[in-house]
Amino acid sequence: MVPTRGDHAASFRSRRNSGWPGGYGRARVQGDTEPLDVHLILRRDSRDGPEVLLSRRAGAVYAAGLWHLPSGHLDGPHEDVVTALVREALEETGVVIAPPDVRAAVTVHHRAPSGSSRTGVFFEVRRWKGEPRIAEPDLCDAMDWMRLAALPAGMVAYCRAGLDAYGAGTRLAVHFQLPGDAIAYDPGAERLRIVPDVSTPAP
Repeated sequence: MVPTRGDHAASFRSRRNSGWPGGYGRARVQGDTEPLDVHLILRRDSRDGPEVLLSRRAGAVYAAGLWHLPSGHLDGPHEDVVTALVREALEETGVVIAPPDVRAAVTVHHRAPSGSSRTGVFFEVRRWKGEPRIAEPDLCDAMDWMRLAALPAGMVAYCRAGLDAYGAGTRLAVHFQLPGDAIAYDPGAERLRIVPDVSTPAP
């Protein structure tokens, strides 16, 4: 007997409303939505190799005292990731970036030691206007250029994972920390997993 369109529709509704592993029940589970971050890789070349701009977080913020890329969240559904990056760059560093100068670098799916997860989109920018400065002194107490090949100790592990993935030339990475891991980067607890892209030969 050949299934009719009605049979297919009934099957779809059943799968959607059930917890069947191959169906659509998981979309109804609370907590599937996660934050989306944008990270600025402001890059310049020097005699010692490429450098990126890092800021040290301060005040009553997450990861205070640790180095991090200028970054932030989308303001809402009205804002796309490039617009958010341009805005955050101006708010945190005072530099003006034209949207056409923004380049997609790498995306990182991250899980914190607490178990919460988020997705970070890292963008490379090599051309901008203005001199980077601490534009939010209540949230940042230092800002400096750091060699990509010699990143400082005391970095946020999530940020370090993004820069390591960027340095490796990958487009997608997973960084799932475990309960008990530190927020700061720990070489002994490396959780970065590179996801091969379509240009990678199959094993």
